[in-house]
Amino acid sequence: MHDTPASADPLSSYAPIGDGRTVALIGMRGQIDWMPLPNLDSHPVFARLLDAETGGAIDLHPTGEYEVKRRYIPRTNVLETTFTTAAGKARLTDAMVTGVAGRLPWAELARRVDGIEGEVDFEWVIRPGTQLQTASPWIEDIDGACVMRVGEISFAIVGRNHGRDDPEPGSASSPRIQGRFTTSTDSRHLIVLAATDDEPLHLPDPDNVDRGIDRTIDGWRTWSKEFSYEGPWARDVQRSALALKLLVYSPTGSMAAAATTSLPENPRGGKNWDYRFAWVRDLAYASHALILFGLREETHAAISWLLRTIRENGPDLHVMYTLRGGTSTDVQTFDVEGWRGIGPVVTGNPAQGQLQLGVYGDLFAICRTYVDSGNVLDVATGRMLADTADRVCDLWRNPDSGMWELPEIRHYTSSKMGCWQALNDAVALAESGQIPGSAARWASERERIRQWIEENGWSEEAQAYVMFPGSTDLDASVLLHGPSGYDRGERMSSTIDAITRDLGAGNLLYRYSGVDQEEHTFVACAFWRAATLACVGRHDEAIAAMDDLVTRGNDVGIYAEMIDESDGESWGNLPQALSHLALVTAALTIRDLAPAKKLEGH
Repeated sequence: MHDTPASADPLSSYAPIGDGRTVALIGMRGQIDWMPLPNLDSHPVFARLLDAETGGAIDLHPTGEYEVKRRYIPRTNVLETTFTTAAGKARLTDAMVTGVAGRLPWAELARRVDGIEGEVDFEWVIRPGTQLQTASPWIEDIDGACVMRVGEISFAIVGRNHGRDDPEPGSASSPRIQGRFTTSTDSRHLIVLAATDDEPLHLPDPDNVDRGIDRTIDGWRTWSKEFSYEGPWARDVQRSALALKLLVYSPTGSMAAAATTSLPENPRGGKNWDYRFAWVRDLAYASHALILFGLREETHAAISWLLRTIRENGPDLHVMYTLRGGTSTDVQTFDVEGWRGIGPVVTGNPAQGQLQLGVYGDLFAICRTYVDSGNVLDVATGRMLADTADRVCDLWRNPDSGMWELPEIRHYTSSKMGCWQALNDAVALAESGQIPGSAARWASERERIRQWIEENGWSEEAQAYVMFPGSTDLDASVLLHGPSGYDRGERMSSTIDAITRDLGAGNLLYRYSGVDQEEHTFVACAFWRAATLACVGRHDEAIAAMDDLVTRGNDVGIYAEMIDESDGESWGNLPQALSHLALVTAALTIRDLAPAKKLEGH
């Protein structure tokens, strides 16, 4: 059996599946090149995406030439890949299986191959990796069961009609298990991987797993029935909602910014970060969408987790937290080459310790959205928010790192707008009786912030809100403050034009002036522009931009962090929560603001 070549596949070729605890990325050849086990923030057992030599992977494909078509089963995160050869056709169904009562206490990947017509010869290999060169895998045969160990991770391989060969624990390259089988019309073959971390290992019964795949499909469809959205770009909005659901870490209710680490933002490397953390910013946008979608459980879990985490790690508000609610995000670098040899490969993220004033606006936006939808804050949260609003009254005068986590500490205009938003929402929460404190002081300071922005953040020369005072540099993050309510008038409209002219690549946008020399266009910024066009009444332009942008995902509607403006390829970590959240927010904003007649046919 030949080895599948090391992965250098385009990032847009990957489709994620998950179970609320981890995410696997599946390529166009049916290969799994990324899967941390058993948790999303674990060191990955399968990481050929970053480590071609020893990262580990799961390969499953026909032995000869074949054509591929794939899709998500409608309204689910279960992937179907159909292989067609000269001799026949077969369908691969990939699922992270869920239990009768929800998430299983172990991770369970199921790969089911159904013969459709003719015969198709398949081969498969499961090759565990070294967890980024931190552990040596080995294989044991225990009473006929194949058990693989990597560090403290144990996983078993079971199946039905899967043609398994004897394990090769001492192969020259790495331990592996492999097999071959041939499909025929209406045949069914099954390969299952079940994993645990530093605990006993459950050996699944293949027949139960087979039923579990169908149960998982039904579970996703049931969830999708609770999802409520009527409006334009409905298919794209629902796929984004399903992608976001994959990033919700169900043991705590937090949401990861992405499912991967160290995928580069440009071919030169350097900007390789770990996004398997929960950003307050992302959670703010997610809460707004989840509430509007009628998803009560996810909304409450996310908001409760965030507020509890802030109190436990206070008094300072951090930019992001671990998925379990901590603040330790120390960066560790690994001796592996990275995707297409573009390093470094890291875990952790250095942005946690930065002062980013905009995060205060995100926190208050979460709480106001929750209250406006008919909920009530608890006493401890009310007191914490009142104290935080008082801090914003003082902190807004300080320079910070801005939304983009920059090393240059400056008075960024979008940061001041975030402080304005924080105090604006604090006043509204106080007036509704949800939080104590001096609403009069907050209102007064809110107006001081506005005066500062209009005098220092606006440039007559640029005819735009600029990145920081005394400059004509532009920053796409100010576009967030059309939807926030800071400005929906002429100045914001003129800013859109300036940003489109200086940062635009068609309907795509770079993050800020000069960054086009360092990275590709940032997906979320393009959707922010579409939403803000609607906020300033330019509905035709908003709709046209949105019509284009919803075609920029990959073949199954998944967005990474960035898009190469020259060829449309994906860059950065994926699936990227902020990209999908920006799509959802833009669709909701345009739906709510544009005249119905203009949206006909969408």
